[in-house]
Order: sequence, then C-alpha cells, then structure tokens
Amino acid sequence: MARISPLMILPPVLFAAIAGMFLWGMNRENPDALPYTRTGEPAASLNLEPLGDFKPFGRDVLLQPGVKLVNIWASWCAPCRIEHPNLVKMAADGITIYGINYKDDPDKALAFLAELGNPFKQLGADPSGRNGIEWGAYGVPETFVIDSKGIVRLRFAGPITQRVYQNTILPAIRAAK
Repeated sequence: MARISPLMILPPVLFAAIAGMFLWGMNRENPDALPYTRTGEPAASLNLEPLGDFKPFGRDVLLQPGVKLVNIWASWCAPCRIEHPNLVKMAADGITIYGINYKDDPDKALAFLAELGNPFKQLGADPSGRNGIEWGAYGVPETFVIDSKGIVRLRFAGPITQRVYQNTILPAIRAAK
C-alpha cells in the first residue's frame, strides 16, 4: 500500500482555505467595514464626462423626488461583473440607479453594458477618478443610497449580491423613503 505524503495533501487544503476566504469575502455584509463619514450628509457634487451617447448627471438629479442608488463601477472590475445582473434586476423592479464609470476605457465600458445590459437611468464617466475621491469611494464597486433631499443614507462597498440586496440595500431604501 502506498503511503500518502503530507506534501500531497497540502495543495488541496490550501486551495480549500483560499476558496473559503473568497466566499466569505463575497458574502460580507458589513457596510461599516470601511468607515464612511458622509452618511447623513449631502451627496458630493459631480462633474462627470459623457460616456458614449449617454448624458452624464449632476447633483441636481440626486435632489429629485424618490430614493435612488448611485453605483460606481468599471468594466475591468471582476466584482462589478458579478453584481451587474443584480443591478439589472433591481432596475427592472423599479429601483432608480445612476452609474459612475470609474477610471475606465470608454469603449470597454460601453462593450460591458452592451453585453450585460444597462441598468442605469443616467450615467457618466469619471476618467480621472476625481468624482470617486469626492464621494469618498475606496474602489469599485461601491453603491450609495440617496434620499429625495440628496442625502447619503447608506454606502455599501463591494458587490451587491442577492443577500446584500435583501439584507442591506432594500432596508436602506425603505428607511430613506
């Protein structure tokens, strides 16, 4: 009978540990994991550039009636690709979403939307990342729940999974109404 070397067991164990950490990170629901000091304050101003034929939006749009989401995303962002079907479904369910394309190649961003669908009521480009800095974004994706007065009610860093949508985003939308 062949004897199993401990070195033969090590790669599968390491793989399982890394996969477990990845799954844990994807299902993380704590929006306070990265502190955000602007909750309860007015959303920062915006100076977005057009993305293809899409008309960018400004802070005035965020002052219009109704709760809305602002989603910062990029075509090069793997978690953005993971969350995108959820954004499309949310938009189909009547949730208003505005998009900020962050530090992206315009052609790749437009191809991303052509492939996966466009959930955004309006969107603009932030090629320099300046708007993201003004909004206090740490990276992509990040989503902000904004009320009718333009006040940030929630910032969520990371991809919106079904669990995050049900347990974090929907309650914030209800509270912001």
